[in-house]
Amino acid sequence: MSTEKLFYQDSYMRAFTARVLKAERDEQGHFYVVLDRTAFYPTGGGQPHDTGTLNSVHVYDVEEIGGEVRHYIEDPVDVHHEIAGEIDWERRFDHMQQHAGQHILSAAFAEMVGYQTVSFHLGQQICSIDLDAVDLTDEEIMQVENKANDIILENRPVETRWVSAEELSQYPLRKEVSVSDNIRLVIIPDFDYNGCGGTHPNSTGQVSALKMLHWEKQKKKVRVYFVCGGRVLNELGAKHKVIYGLTDTLNVPQEELNETAIRALRLNKDQEKTINELKSKLIDYEAEAYIEQAEESHGGRIVKAVFADRSIPELQQLAKVITANADDMIAVLVNENHNKLQLVCAGGEAVHVNMNDLLKQVLPLINGKGGGTAKIVQGGGERILPPEELMEAFV
Repeated sequence: MSTEKLFYQDSYMRAFTARVLKAERDEQGHFYVVLDRTAFYPTGGGQPHDTGTLNSVHVYDVEEIGGEVRHYIEDPVDVHHEIAGEIDWERRFDHMQQHAGQHILSAAFAEMVGYQTVSFHLGQQICSIDLDAVDLTDEEIMQVENKANDIILENRPVETRWVSAEELSQYPLRKEVSVSDNIRLVIIPDFDYNGCGGTHPNSTGQVSALKMLHWEKQKKKVRVYFVCGGRVLNELGAKHKVIYGLTDTLNVPQEELNETAIRALRLNKDQEKTINELKSKLIDYEAEAYIEQAEESHGGRIVKAVFADRSIPELQQLAKVITANADDMIAVLVNENHNKLQLVCAGGEAVHVNMNDLLKQVLPLINGKGGGTAKIVQGGGERILPPEELMEAFV
């Protein structure tokens, strides 16, 4: 059931009319129609599908499955009358800019530094290519980006051509084509010759601009993130807003932001270290006080305490310090945290009681979970009984 692909005849076509050849639901129950002709581009070749409307009904997905172009729509349409289709032009033209920009960028990498592109992803906000390279330098990035933008500014034509397998030898292809028939070439004369089934503008100037944002190593490849066209302005606007906010917050000019941020982070790290050291000293003093107030119980000594909104790491440290300073000590610490009860219990080296066994016996009282070792455990659950009652149950 063949569909005439109007987007190959004119990638700038925004509206069209067609007849319905098929209207069904797929295996998941999603309704779709197949038309005799369409300007909707289906997902493929790294380029996402178009969206738009058919008789004012939203088209949310377009896929080519089993040789037929399926238009997935939110509600059924009248299949007995002519269908009026309209694509989301803003989305389509953005895809055209990004896709043509990828061709230019990949060709620039190949020409300037000899790195071949092995994959391409056109994301909703940022695009990426994977290069067959070990690493990149700032100098290489600058060379390639300058070359790509030169090609854009030269406003070279972007041509498409259908050729046979025998005719391929006439063109200096950047890489081998992946099909043996219905071969479509996208050509930027004297710069890039590449097999591609996507949509592109008719000149490089309509890509407007290209900016590489950052790059990272991906296994044995290098992934380069970039934007083209309107997305360059979007990125510039978003980054300017962030930078302007930081200059106001840190009260320094833009050129001093990095140095000021480094100083602030270093100071914050030093302060955190000091705070942690002071907390440890306070916990040491706190532990001494609890040891002095310990109760005699079952031939040993026990510390019992209830807290509100203390962190579990702090309570764990307190329990460890208590039992380290008094090896015959058991520490039972209960914490109230909103609608939850939390429990930390520890026993010294001279205590021959398995804390984990005891914890498992009391956790059902609060529908709780937890665990640990024979010497120290922690757990938590619902606050369905007073914390003192949970503590006494453990004792």
